[in-house]
Amino acid sequence: MCIALLLALFTLGSAAVAAAPAGAAPAAEAASQISQSSETVFNLGPLPVTNAMIATWIVVAIIILVVRLTTWKVTEIPSRGQNLMEAIFEGWEGLMANVLEPKVVRWVFPFGTTFFLFIVVANLMDLVPGVGSIGWGVSDPDSSLPHAIKDASIPMLRPPTTDANLTVAMSLIFFVMSLYWAVKYNGFVGLFKHVFGVKVETNKWGYLPLLLLFLFIGVMESFSILFIRPVALALRLYGNIFGGESMLTMAMSQKSVFMAVLLALPGYFFEVVVCLLQAFVFAMLSVAFVGTLCTHADEEHGH
Repeated sequence: MCIALLLALFTLGSAAVAAAPAGAAPAAEAASQISQSSETVFNLGPLPVTNAMIATWIVVAIIILVVRLTTWKVTEIPSRGQNLMEAIFEGWEGLMANVLEPKVVRWVFPFGTTFFLFIVVANLMDLVPGVGSIGWGVSDPDSSLPHAIKDASIPMLRPPTTDANLTVAMSLIFFVMSLYWAVKYNGFVGLFKHVFGVKVETNKWGYLPLLLLFLFIGVMESFSILFIRPVALALRLYGNIFGGESMLTMAMSQKSVFMAVLLALPGYFFEVVVCLLQAFVFAMLSVAFVGTLCTHADEEHGH
């Protein structure tokens, strides 16, 4: 379900950007730069298909294939693949159980785990040779770089998480589902009291000042829930992965092959850590944000 929602939102967002007026995606760029928007590779009727969309479909296919193959026949003596999948799922379930109540874990687990698996594979696609470089466009005849690198103004594949449409789509899924779970857990009235209610014990004389204080805090919390959290999730992931891709592109654009390798090699090791860390951060922040809405720990104690 999460994968289906993600693909639908990402396709609509990418199609809107790809259909924007000329100038949204330059036809040719310097070898040391990458476009901030995905480039259209071909059209399916009125729908522009971008290189980031193609890469996203490949990531989804890889995840489905690997999960299906490793869990095709579940046995008491698991294979290495089954062991790996079980370790991932049990690990995430254990992490969520430290933050959420058991019934909330059952709601959030499929989405949180899907986010993590998808983002890990999508981020690591940034490091696959040829992704973001093999394509076509206006080459520089004076460049000493290999043809596949210098002739890459329109790459066939683009790392999915370097497209802001994808990170925004994931944040929208989180936003809608977190509100749904919050209402399911608290009810409409309970959610209002959870955000705006007085959460400390007090007497009748101190209740009114505390009520005004917690109303102000509730307004700020509402702004955080509705805007800051989704935007922070989307921009943090997009900015880190796009920045890493830009760094590697600039390193590989050096005219000297020796300098290109010298600069890019440590960058690749650093990007592996960033790719794994950002996937973990996105998924865990989503879980933690849901935990702040689905808990009775800070319910008001009365007055």
